[in-house]
Amino acid sequence: MPREIHWTDAEEIGIQLQETYPDTDPLTVRFTDLHRMVTELPGFADDPTKSNESRLEAIQMAWHEEFQDAQG
Repeated sequence: MPREIHWTDAEEIGIQLQETYPDTDPLTVRFTDLHRMVTELPGFADDPTKSNESRLEAIQMAWHEEFQDAQG
């Protein structure tokens, strides 16, 4: 069973999003789509209504770092 993740686990979520969507540039993802992508991750165990713009931005930036690392 995957480890439980919450909105505050931006780095872990970024890693999982990179693994799940390796060809997606995170900076092209709208926050509404990012919200859905996060809540669909295995192990997501937080209240979907507890996200906000700053949390989504932190997740997007963590994912972007992982994306850049993967690009070489």
